[in-house]
Amino acid sequence: MSMGSLYGVGLGPGDIDLLSVRADRLVRNAKIIAYFRKAGKKGQARRLADPLMHVDALEIPMEYPVTTEIPLDDPRYNKVLGQFYEDTCATLRTHLDAGRDIVVLCEGDPFFYGSFMHLHSRLMADYNVEVVPAITGMSGAWTATNQPITWGDDILTVLMGTLDQDTLTASMKSTDALVVMKIGTNFPKVRQALNDANLYDRAWMVQYATMPDQKVTKLSEFEGDKVPYFTIIVVHGQGRRP
Repeated sequence: MSMGSLYGVGLGPGDIDLLSVRADRLVRNAKIIAYFRKAGKKGQARRLADPLMHVDALEIPMEYPVTTEIPLDDPRYNKVLGQFYEDTCATLRTHLDAGRDIVVLCEGDPFFYGSFMHLHSRLMADYNVEVVPAITGMSGAWTATNQPITWGDDILTVLMGTLDQDTLTASMKSTDALVVMKIGTNFPKVRQALNDANLYDRAWMVQYATMPDQKVTKLSEFEGDKVPYFTIIVVHGQGRRP
């Protein structure tokens, strides 16, 4: 019996109309669908794919053992997550070895700061693993501002809000255009870094980009210290143009 294939399918930033034709076809025809989620939650990827999935599809929820409970620099974090990915791959292998194909739903693009890459690196040597690219969340965010993110020779930098404040500030000072992701509880730190880098007044905050509850705000006009997980901050480049 031939082994099954694993498909990492990018679902894009949130609007189902932005899925690729191939992604749509794979999800609709999938007999086994796996997806990551926080324990007790349905998961954004699963929620997005809901109108496409076959009613009889076998679902494999892959629930993170930790999210923010353990600091990223704590050795336990990688140990716990590493074991989680090993256990998850063991579950997927039982189906792949039996000749069954699996579609893994991925928020945004599978190869852009996504969890799927941890499955890919562990399974690619033994199985046929295919990746279906998608529009990234940051692309949806800067498009929501109705302004180009880069001009001419602008250098674009993508930063994670989980970085320490000094690293954030230094990186912000050395770029022309900027995207900051994984903000959530890191928002006060990111906001201060933007202020220290003299980018605060140029920054835009996009919550739930391309989703029904999308909200676009100038950062300087936002009040409060808390933002939802699906928040991206962008600073547009001002490079050369004709």
